Amino acid sequence: MKKAPYVLLLLLCILSGCRGRRSVSVESQPAPVTDTAAVFVPVFSSAPIPDRVADRMRGVSYPEDAEIQLDELCYLQLSYVDFEGTSRIGEMVCNRAVAEDLVAIFKALYEARYPIRSIRLIDDFGGDDEASMEADNTSCFNYRRKTGMKSLSKHALGLAVDINPLENPYVRGSRVKPSGSAAFADRSRDFPHKIDKNDLCYRLFREHGFFWGGTWRSVQDYQHFEK
Repeated sequence: MKKAPYVLLLLLCILSGCRGRRSVSVESQPAPVTDTAAVFVPVFSSAPIPDRVADRMRGVSYPEDAEIQLDELCYLQLSYVDFEGTSRIGEMVCNRAVAEDLVAIFKALYEARYPIRSIRLIDDFGGDDEASMEADNTSCFNYRRKTGMKSLSKHALGLAVDINPLENPYVRGSRVKPSGSAAFADRSRDFPHKIDKNDLCYRLFREHGFFWGGTWRSVQDYQHFEK
């Protein structure tokens, strides 16, 4: 019994040390934040060509002797889902006459999570159409001639779009472009990202009045839609 005063004193010290503290159960503590990534906000916009974009284009996709004026073109920002399923924002230059159509088409493709490798200006590839195609890049405006011809391409007017060009090549007889896409020239085969008449991309472009190069006779341009 002589130990009781010492035990009582010890208990009093412990209680006084905890005075004013609030006990919190494990269950009531907030879960740690592990994902700080910003929420992706889709963008589908059309605007006059900004100065910073015009500077990128001059001397590349837009030569000094171009017969089309920059104010006839529009700068688009378009959200898309890449081949890995990641949402991204691409950029495209097109003719004002088709800007509204393209915004609507790419919005519908995004909502359906239709995969597109990339959407970048051709200027990122030095204005080189072959380099852009080899990178499987989706693009529109590029002031250039038709392949193997002297007349201007619809791309020079911003009225044509190439979609996933590696899997949807340009075919003229035994000639296939871009390089590395020969395996996709046989359209009787089934493979990912193939554009045909059952494809959503085809249906949307046709609904908006575009023609598809995949139905041409002398050449089949499976990536190509023009208006």
